[in-house]
Amino acid sequence: MTSKEIAETILIQYLARTNKLSPLIVAIDGLSGSGKTTLVHQIERELRDNDCKVVIIQIDDHIVERTKRYDTGFDEWYEYYYLQWDIEMLTNQLFQRLRNNSNHLSLPFYDQTADSLTTRQLPISNNSIVLIEGIFLQRKEWKSFYDYTLFLKCPREVRCERVLKRDKYIGDLEKRLNKYKRRYWPGEDYYLEAEKPIEHADKVIDILNN
Repeated sequence: MTSKEIAETILIQYLARTNKLSPLIVAIDGLSGSGKTTLVHQIERELRDNDCKVVIIQIDDHIVERTKRYDTGFDEWYEYYYLQWDIEMLTNQLFQRLRNNSNHLSLPFYDQTADSLTTRQLPISNNSIVLIEGIFLQRKEWKSFYDYTLFLKCPREVRCERVLKRDKYIGDLEKRLNKYKRRYWPGEDYYLEAEKPIEHADKVIDILNN
């Protein structure tokens, strides 16, 4: 399924929505290295070519400071899954406000260099398509807020190769591999088991066949 075909499917969902005064909220879910960011920008271009108003929200822009998610006494996978984001705050300030047709969101954006948060205003028009991109989007606290959910399916070996090449900020290859083994991959395995996002998505996209 190409990005154009995906965009056409989303457009159909947008035109068919029952409340025309509400934006269409689309989740683009997937595990690390599955190609979510690349695909969401391809979809955005296709939708804009069809004169759609599009807003992209990347969930990784809204993580918390390091002291709240590292060295907390919990297992690293738990820190990643449960503490990386302020789940309650995002539920209230992002998802509920989107669902209640708020025209402006006030959200904290994380600055990795400064390890700090800055609150910014994000305008949302009622006749827009909101593409929310990130990992763990179908966690139980958030999954009911979406109008349409995509899950990007990509073989683990391909994803592993991508993230280990990509995440050089972690350190050398050994440090990258160890961190993924301790923190990220166990968190992803927990998500797959607890929420079964592949089974619950409206559409599963095999990214290697796009």
